[in-house]
Amino acid sequence: MTHILPPPAFRPLAVAAEQDGPVLRVRLNPSQQDDVLDAAVLDDLIALLDGLHERPDVRILVLSSMGEDFCTGADRTEYLDALAADSTGAALRRAADKAHRLCQSLENTHAVTIARLHGKVIGAGLALAAFCDLRAGADTCRFRMPEVGLGLPPAWGGAIGRLISEAGVAHIRELALTCDLFDAPTAHRLGLLHKMVPLDQLDRAVDAWTRPLARRSPETLVLTKRMLAGYARADRTSDTSLLDAHLLSAALRSS
Repeated sequence: MTHILPPPAFRPLAVAAEQDGPVLRVRLNPSQQDDVLDAAVLDDLIALLDGLHERPDVRILVLSSMGEDFCTGADRTEYLDALAADSTGAALRRAADKAHRLCQSLENTHAVTIARLHGKVIGAGLALAAFCDLRAGADTCRFRMPEVGLGLPPAWGGAIGRLISEAGVAHIRELALTCDLFDAPTAHRLGLLHKMVPLDQLDRAVDAWTRPLARRSPETLVLTKRMLAGYARADRTSDTSLLDAHLLSAALRSS
């Protein structure tokens, strides 16, 4: 195992990463505190993904969490603090733009990305998982798009376009407008989960993907991933994800 991304001197590490051959295992919440995507998590994930451009030896990235849940959403307190510090919303837009950068980096990285999901997968956590190529989840997972219920548009990282391309506009329309909690079997039926297994079999399910992927031609994997991304983006011809930070800022300023 090779440990990468050493902790910054000024704060605890927000994500942990270990490389085992061609597989990089990235874990959220190594301190097992709040399972939210705060600025530190976004910064560390963006830095890690940017660094992969110089790491062709990493061919598979497995994203999981060490907390009780995979992720319970974005850190809304940080957004409110940014708005309080700068009433124009410029600081908030810069913070929210990080989500877009992260999701684009996930979609564009050469590595095949696998989300290993357990517990709650809420809001921005669902968005983060949706931008992974493959998703395996425990049968006890619970999912939700809570933004409308919080008085916010579902504007995090360009997730709506990605979710629609993965699960279909009719299903995502219902889930976004109702904010209903839905279970793992529903997520599996919609295509938001590719595999659903008991929690104690989750690692085995992920390994069933990583082992054969590690034997594939790296060039073929990259080409196939980018072909699939290109076709998926063709369904998002009116992609407005660059406006997400502005939509979120406007909604918070008016609330």
